[in-house]
Amino acid sequence: MVPAENLLAFCAAAIVLIVIPGPSVLFTIGRSLALGRLGGLLSVLGNALGVVPLAAAVALGVGALVAQSVVLFTVIKLAGAAYLVYLGVQAIRHRGDAAAAVAAGAAPRSPVRQLLEGFVVGVTNPKTIAFFVAVLPQFVDFHAGWIPMQLFELGLVFIALALVCDSIWALAASAARNWFATSPRRASGVAATGGVMMIGLGGVLALSGSKH
Repeated sequence: MVPAENLLAFCAAAIVLIVIPGPSVLFTIGRSLALGRLGGLLSVLGNALGVVPLAAAVALGVGALVAQSVVLFTVIKLAGAAYLVYLGVQAIRHRGDAAAAVAAGAAPRSPVRQLLEGFVVGVTNPKTIAFFVAVLPQFVDFHAGWIPMQLFELGLVFIALALVCDSIWALAASAARNWFATSPRRASGVAATGGVMMIGLGGVLALSGSKH
């Protein structure tokens, strides 16, 4: 177990990092604008579930291997970026579904699919591995032993905090979407905006610097 003082210090540092808008926040806002409140929250949950294997990998040492391999890091980064672009393109192509959803009050795609799409984005985010490898060990008490378990515990705490914060972003973005979507035409435009944001996020991720 992570000592209480270390855990509190980590929570303070994690909250500061989480509340600063970054890839997860932009993804959440984009999905919420494109799919609405349910889609945004399911995307947040899926994204969080996708980070769990990354936390386990870092705790077991796999994350350190990926962080030290330029090739592996680049492959995962480009895969995640390509998937974000794909989701953005799909949101734009099917923006008419958002308009139909406003008119009919129905979700444009199944909850399971929304959850899985969020999971894929979470598990293919190499920046999460880099963050875990760089930050988590700083809050571990090596005298307490069970280092892998401590690392995994810190990873789960980070995921829980991110889940809460990202959910707030999702609710705020979906509220704005509902406010703008007073007509099917506006809903279509908002969905397309969310798609553009996801494409832009994928481009930023693909063109970001080295793993350092």
